[in-house]
Amino acid sequence: MPTTTSTSSRYLIFLSIGLSYMVYAVLLNSVGTVIAQSIASFAISKETGSVLEAFKDLSIATVSFVTASYLPKLGYRRAMILGHVLVAGACVAMAMHPVFGMTEVTFAIIGSTFALIKVAVYSSIGLLTPDRQRHASMMNILEGLFMAGMLSGYWLFGAFIDDADPGNLVWVNVYWVLAAISLAVAVLLAFSRMDESAAHGDEAGRPAAFMDMLRLLVKRMIYTFIALIFLYELIEQGVGTWLPTFNREILQLPAAMSVQAASIYAGSLAIGRLSAGLLLRRIHWFTLITICLVGMAALVILTLPLAAHVPHNPDVNWFNAPLVTYAFPLIGLLMAPIYPVVNSVMLSALPKDRHAAMTGLIVVFSALGGTLGSFITGTVFRLFSGQTAFYLTLVPMVLILGCLVVFRRETRLVPAQA
Repeated sequence: MPTTTSTSSRYLIFLSIGLSYMVYAVLLNSVGTVIAQSIASFAISKETGSVLEAFKDLSIATVSFVTASYLPKLGYRRAMILGHVLVAGACVAMAMHPVFGMTEVTFAIIGSTFALIKVAVYSSIGLLTPDRQRHASMMNILEGLFMAGMLSGYWLFGAFIDDADPGNLVWVNVYWVLAAISLAVAVLLAFSRMDESAAHGDEAGRPAAFMDMLRLLVKRMIYTFIALIFLYELIEQGVGTWLPTFNREILQLPAAMSVQAASIYAGSLAIGRLSAGLLLRRIHWFTLITICLVGMAALVILTLPLAAHVPHNPDVNWFNAPLVTYAFPLIGLLMAPIYPVVNSVMLSALPKDRHAAMTGLIVVFSALGGTLGSFITGTVFRLFSGQTAFYLTLVPMVLILGCLVVFRRETRLVPAQA
């Protein structure tokens, strides 16, 4: 059933949820930078710093699992406003009390509120788009904006880092900026309007909201999809979290440049997702993702050998940095379409009143995959080398391709949901 949201209201809500997603992209993907800065500022070990990923992802998983199916009652727009207000408070607390314990609290709040934001954003796409094609296009645009936010976050944090003294706590002043932006987005959301009636479905005939999410797990299509997003996050978060440290320790780049160079990865993801929105109009999603997976594996095999035995150069800059600094992060171009495309295919196969429950599962298993990916990459990084840690991404790539074949077969059996 089409929504009654007016055209002007639809544009405003698109803008609101796009900006909302970009703000959280900065916050969530700052974890690698904050780990690197915490090691310098608070004199902690890599193992201690890596717990920030768990604080972020486990809070995402927990809150999503418990609350996702109940969000339609609260309202998606209200949930996003609540999330931004809470995270603005966390940013202010971090700026005022810069200790490692506060970084743990901050990422726990960021993760908890992102659970609300992502369920609300993903479920809103189904309310604002009339068919599978537009759903997939909008999903890629939003995920592209997320990566654009991630890209800007590297430069925003990099601007506050003191290269002469990386441990200088001046970097925490970035949280004043993030708090102000979060509050501004909350105000914009407060003036937005969206018809959410389709999200409620037939309330009288529905099972308990929490059971909605659990009952989805019994379908082969669902658990194949969950395996896909879990494996994808192993790769994306493993690379994204440890790339600044890889740049600093393996490629011998300066502290600020190590963070800013990681933005190539985020920029590649953003370009890849925005481009995928156009490519999907001409190429079937399965063909596109298969090409991307093969390309990813080839890039890993061809570029990582360039990181071996990089000599220390005290005068390294953007013009003489090792080639791998620019080449390996381009994996983001090929990786980019996978996550939004499979999410869109899955959500389009379900009624709109099941989107919140399904998004809850997406967020839970994305968070668990991200936590495990970051932990495995960090552990291998410490015990062996950064190159070995990134070579291991070849394993989930192969497994994704296998799951993809099963997922395509299952989704073919489901009629398109308007």
